Amino acid sequence: MSIKTIDAKTLARMFLAGARNLEAKKEWINELNVFPVPDGDTGTNMTMTIMSAASEVSSLEEFDMETLAKAISSGSLRGARGNSGVILSQLLRGFTKSVKKAERLDALALAAAMERAVETAYKAVMKPKEGTILTVAKEAALKAAEIAPEADELQPFFEEVFAHAEATLARTPEMLPVLKEAGVVDSGGQGLLEVLRGAMDGFLGKEIDYSVFEKSSSPSVTKISPQAEADIKFGYCTEFIILLDKAVSEEEEHKFKEFLTSIGDSIVLVADDEIIKVHVHTNHPGQAIERALTYGALSRMKIDNMREEHQERLIKDAEKLAKAQAEAEPPKENGFIAVSAGSGLTEIFRELGVDYLIEGGQTMNPSTEDMLNAIAKVNAETIYIFPNNKNIILAANQARDLTKDKKIIVVPTKTVPQGITAMISFVPEKSAEENAQEMEEAVSKVQTGQITYAVRDTRLDDKEIHEGDIMGIGDKGILAVGKDKEQVAQDTIEAMMTEDAEVISIYYGEDASEEKAEELAAAVEELYPDCEVELNRGGQPIYYYIISVE
Repeated sequence: MSIKTIDAKTLARMFLAGARNLEAKKEWINELNVFPVPDGDTGTNMTMTIMSAASEVSSLEEFDMETLAKAISSGSLRGARGNSGVILSQLLRGFTKSVKKAERLDALALAAAMERAVETAYKAVMKPKEGTILTVAKEAALKAAEIAPEADELQPFFEEVFAHAEATLARTPEMLPVLKEAGVVDSGGQGLLEVLRGAMDGFLGKEIDYSVFEKSSSPSVTKISPQAEADIKFGYCTEFIILLDKAVSEEEEHKFKEFLTSIGDSIVLVADDEIIKVHVHTNHPGQAIERALTYGALSRMKIDNMREEHQERLIKDAEKLAKAQAEAEPPKENGFIAVSAGSGLTEIFRELGVDYLIEGGQTMNPSTEDMLNAIAKVNAETIYIFPNNKNIILAANQARDLTKDKKIIVVPTKTVPQGITAMISFVPEKSAEENAQEMEEAVSKVQTGQITYAVRDTRLDDKEIHEGDIMGIGDKGILAVGKDKEQVAQDTIEAMMTEDAEVISIYYGEDASEEKAEELAAAVEELYPDCEVELNRGGQPIYYYIISVE
């Protein structure tokens, strides 16, 4: 195929194909997480980031290179989730800045754009680490710059760049010992490689299913009165197609239908050897989806709220009221936003004076746009953001950089206990700069341990770990491994203890009993009589206990 340049239409096809391939591989990428914990989310974060941009691109009817570049850049920046998603959005931002004024792109222009992409992404990361997605991007750009001057046709140019990126990814375990010990390549680098692989398919004209990007031009809204709304027994019209892992027997099909009947009505279920088409009205669409996932992957998912018109009116009225109140009231001096996971932790932050809580945690990192929406809802001149997760800090920084009308201070808290300490450290009489400095100083003295379970066998930090084992994960690695949650918690605390430790805080999660948590706290008090031991209900998922020593 003798192609020497590409236009905006071809670039759009390549981008959408790259997004589609990443989406298809996201669960596999999630499993490349170094720590064998049930919260691997790199694939999910990168997919949600690029899908935000893909939706913008797919909604364009007529476009040139500049319009396409804006859609990709804006969509990915606002949709960016997690460190890997933010880095991907910065790569796309740099690339599109380089190409937006061009009509067609040859090898030299593409190489220059890749170089700009890498420069932009490296600048966004405070301490760039080699052996990651950044390294894969950098090496691909270096190879592109090396061969572009002699590259006449694009297919061999793309193939050589891709092969070099693939070889670089394979070397990431040699660059980061933790990857080698865990026996995996870098998950962010793998995600980037899948984007490049899909883009190659798009360039070669391979057939890609773009339906995943389609936005409904006229969303289905059932128009009902408030009284009719109150009479609706099942509120969510739920539809999806199951791509079967294997053919389903008539008996199993009947059981599935019975299950759907138990949670809803208006059921339509049509099956053949490869797919099942499902329609159900239910109050629990998640339960229908969870059951469906036991049969295979899902496609064409659609959930409509049949009370939507009434609810939308209520929401709009509430937004108008909030806006009117904000306009009527002058902004206060300081406001606070925190990311939280678990009703108990959320309540603690509220009691400490946090204005807005973003549901975050490990498996659903909030996006830059979520951060921007939170900032818009806090009527304050200076707003402090506590990400409380190292994977959310970059998204918070990105939201800060996109905010022009308020002073945003991101306190780089990596755990919930650090966020709580930062909030407690705030002194209203001090300046924003003084508070930020003292918060960071206080946070640096907080050690955090998190107790969860292993989802696969591995070896990390000289510890043999088997699927189902209980692990205590500290700020820099695995601190304890065992079979009993409370004993592992004690071992984790022992590993975190220092001579000047004064306070031990224990937050028990939704899968830990209050009785066992109280027994743990009593045992810790006996072991460390000179420390104050605090026990709180956190209600967090995934982690049986979150523990801090300070």
